[in-house]
Amino acid sequence: MRAYAFASTWWLPHAPERVHAVLADVEHYPSWWPQVVGCLKLGEDEGVVLCRSALPYTLELRVALLRRTPEVLESSLDGDLDGWVRWRTVPEDGGCRVHFEQEVVTRSLPLSIASYVAGRPVLRWNHARMMRGARLGLARRLAS
Repeated sequence: MRAYAFASTWWLPHAPERVHAVLADVEHYPSWWPQVVGCLKLGEDEGVVLCRSALPYTLELRVALLRRTPEVLESSLDGDLDGWVRWRTVPEDGGCRVHFEQEVVTRSLPLSIASYVAGRPVLRWNHARMMRGARLGLARRLAS
């Protein structure tokens, strides 16, 4: 198992409430986030999310909501990765500052092996591509 911490921050020209509403609707992530290739809702506050970025591996993650406030969405992750993910939406300059944070450890054997063989830089690059897809897709979704 290897531990990773990721963070991304963007500014969007939209009201925080609107951004928060789209981020809270995990079931519809595949419609705007290209690297989220599938979602299955298991209950009101949990589901399974399939993610695939540039590397030829699809992550299967069970996501369960831990905290939901007007500014924060935080969920636990279990499956190929174990840990948590958090979105924060903060009003800024007539729009919204979006903060993404994630701390995880690899749990699947193929992913753990890949993290040693490919190394952290490759997995960080892969994650950066995923977050670029999130930023661009979210901006397009909010503009529509």
